[in-house]
Amino acid sequence: MVLESLISPFSAERKPWELFFLGALYASIAIFISIQIFESMAGLIAVFLTVMACLPLVYNSLKLEEQKDLLGFGEGRLLREHGKMLTFLMMLFLGVVFAFTAWFTLLPSNLSSTLFEIQVNTIKNINSNALLGHLSSLSLFSKIFLNNIKVLIFCILFSFFYGSGAIFILSWNASVVAVAIGTFIKKNLIGLSASFSLQYVPTYASVVSVGFLRYLIHGIPEIAGYFIGGIAGGILSVAIIKHDFKTESFERVVLDTADLMVLALIFLFVGALIEVFVTPVLF
Repeated sequence: MVLESLISPFSAERKPWELFFLGALYASIAIFISIQIFESMAGLIAVFLTVMACLPLVYNSLKLEEQKDLLGFGEGRLLREHGKMLTFLMMLFLGVVFAFTAWFTLLPSNLSSTLFEIQVNTIKNINSNALLGHLSSLSLFSKIFLNNIKVLIFCILFSFFYGSGAIFILSWNASVVAVAIGTFIKKNLIGLSASFSLQYVPTYASVVSVGFLRYLIHGIPEIAGYFIGGIAGGILSVAIIKHDFKTESFERVVLDTADLMVLALIFLFVGALIEVFVTPVLF
């Protein structure tokens, strides 16, 4: 009751930057509880607890977005209104990523390995699959884009059947991305952490910055696409519960949902392009 009452959908839309700190708080509390009570399954339980904290805000926001569909806004105005929810959801996601990354990096290696064991194994599987064969850039782009579409479909279905269920997929992705970033940071700071000195501060800052940029420069448009798909599925779910299929208002909801799905595909396309053709050049 305490965590879910910290902010309302209206406050989140007015001050989206606050959601960054809220996401970091949710994830930090989830990690602390997981370590104390569910240490053997802490990585997965931390994700579940983070999702539980986010669910009330996300679900109430979806109901608000569905109500906007009934106000007769034009498609451009309606997409801008949905953009407010997308903005604070992205800030929430980045806050969760930051917290998971910080704890993975700062905790003792034996504890962080236990806490994020599932995420570490997931990354190992992804890397091993990536090493199988040498794909051309176009083939790699197709593979990544099709995989992103598969995740998008799951986000839409989760939101459709479970209201705001897509938040679980996105929280899980946040934890995996955070471990990937944390692993990069740890590998590039070996030797410096044992003998901290102010002269190393610029090095710390550059490594951390590169670690986040390496994964978020293409991750942000991809996650935005998933969130847009989740918003579309959630709005349609709420509309089906509340409205007759043959009403004019429901037709507007369906049209809005279709627009959001197309927009989600565009974001995923851009994210895949960046991942294949831009990220390797920069990093």
